[in-house]
Amino acid sequence: METILHSVILCILRPLISILHHRGIAFGEFSQLARQVYVEAAECNLLAAGEKATTSRIAITTGLTRKDVAQLRKQQGTDTALSNHYNRCVRVISGWIGDADFQDADGNPATLAQQGMSGSFEALVSRYSGDMPYRAMLKELQRNQLIAVSDHQISLLSSAYIPQDDETEKLAILGQDVGLLIKTIEHNLQTVEGEPPYFQRKVSYDNLPREAVEQFKAMVEQDGMELLVKFNDWLSEHDRDTNPHVQGTGTIQAGVGIYYFEEMADGSAVSA
Repeated sequence: METILHSVILCILRPLISILHHRGIAFGEFSQLARQVYVEAAECNLLAAGEKATTSRIAITTGLTRKDVAQLRKQQGTDTALSNHYNRCVRVISGWIGDADFQDADGNPATLAQQGMSGSFEALVSRYSGDMPYRAMLKELQRNQLIAVSDHQISLLSSAYIPQDDETEKLAILGQDVGLLIKTIEHNLQTVEGEPPYFQRKVSYDNLPREAVEQFKAMVEQDGMELLVKFNDWLSEHDRDTNPHVQGTGTIQAGVGIYYFEEMADGSAVSA
């Protein structure tokens, strides 16, 4: 089991460390962050087991010193705002696509007036982005080439929020999406009797010609986006931020992600 876990760790770390190395994150900095996460995980696991999460107990379970644990516990919760900006942009575009108040007669995203109490870009941002000013959202979507603005009329150019130039936003997506995938796998590794696992599927072949790969990539972009829009429409109908009259208990985040991957059959990167 230990050998398998070591292989798993290496598979996860190789692409992550490559990203960190390219961006100048030295091993010492990564090690400090890993220590912090070990302390957070140990504390959560001890509390979940009904035990006291004391500094001494955490030190024993992690192999860190009590001094290190005490210092690291003071640094917890520093990444809570990582994905807030990204989520707001996604929600605005999703609302534009799925909310009838911002669609044309054919059910497509309408061209919106910049300002107005209803059916405008200002109203869209107010409904879906929380307290973010609509002008700030306008600049963000313009900067990422997602909208066209003409005579105070705003049109949606893309149905997906993919930051073009802001590396901070792209890294925020890395943190959120990879983290959610690993949480899904963690849940499925710890299945409770009578509780079904989360949906987790993948399809791939390793002897494809370049021409077939290009066709498949186009298929994923088309069909994958259509499926995500379908899921988005359903979720928006049941989300209290979109429909305040929705009844039910709890406050839960749920969703699904689709990603495309491509590499040589030997695991190396595909050359341009």
